[in-house]
Amino acid sequence: MKTELDVRTYNREAWNGEVGRGNTWTLPVSPEVIAAARRGDWSVVLTPTKPVPRAWFGDLKGKDVLGLASAGGQQCPVLAAAGANVTVFDNSPAQLGQDRKVAEREGLTLQYVEGDMRNLSAFADGSFDLIFHPCSNCFAEEILPVWREAFRVLRPGGVLLSGICNPVRYLFDPVEEEKGVMRLKYTMPYSDFTSLTDEERRRYTDKDEPMVVGHSLEDQLGGQLEAGFVLTNLFEDKYAGNDLLSTFLPTFMATRALKPVSRS
Repeated sequence: MKTELDVRTYNREAWNGEVGRGNTWTLPVSPEVIAAARRGDWSVVLTPTKPVPRAWFGDLKGKDVLGLASAGGQQCPVLAAAGANVTVFDNSPAQLGQDRKVAEREGLTLQYVEGDMRNLSAFADGSFDLIFHPCSNCFAEEILPVWREAFRVLRPGGVLLSGICNPVRYLFDPVEEEKGVMRLKYTMPYSDFTSLTDEERRRYTDKDEPMVVGHSLEDQLGGQLEAGFVLTNLFEDKYAGNDLLSTFLPTFMATRALKPVSRS
């Protein structure tokens, strides 16, 4: 009988642990990065390596920005130093703590909210001008509610910037990949929580590593459109370094979506 794990609970504790282990995405930015952002010299990423075009943001000064599942002491403090009013929303209290450390160190004002990215009931309709949502919805069980809630809390004319993992990343045999062989093993829909045997899942659970859900591109892109967004731009990205699949194709993308001023 396969052991059942709650996706949100498991990943909250896993990411808390990643902070202690020094995962790349949990390391607070340096004082030099914040000082540069205050001078107007800044960049942030939605995907592993490629900076988001500054034109995607517009003028940040005075804008109300939601960092959606975006804690870790990196993007949100930079956006705050650039002049935005930033609220950080994340499932992991330890990750939120990394943003708090930077804010206290640098004299930045940030708001912190712990919660499930699928439920933004902590915020009223039309609370934000921009949502910054890096590659993190792979840690949620479902994403259509994420897009619907993002649409609700944005003001008309507001912008949603999202990082997306192509689910093809998760369909190869990880044991064979370590040997330099790409062999398809799993099918869509894919989830570390339901597609793997208990023995296979121990590859992650024995080390308390975060586990992912491979959401379809239909849900990732079509889900934004279904929620009412208009896609205005997109780029692809890939891992740098030791990632065999990225030698064949980019498996990440970033999207810019607009909440229309009026829905037709």
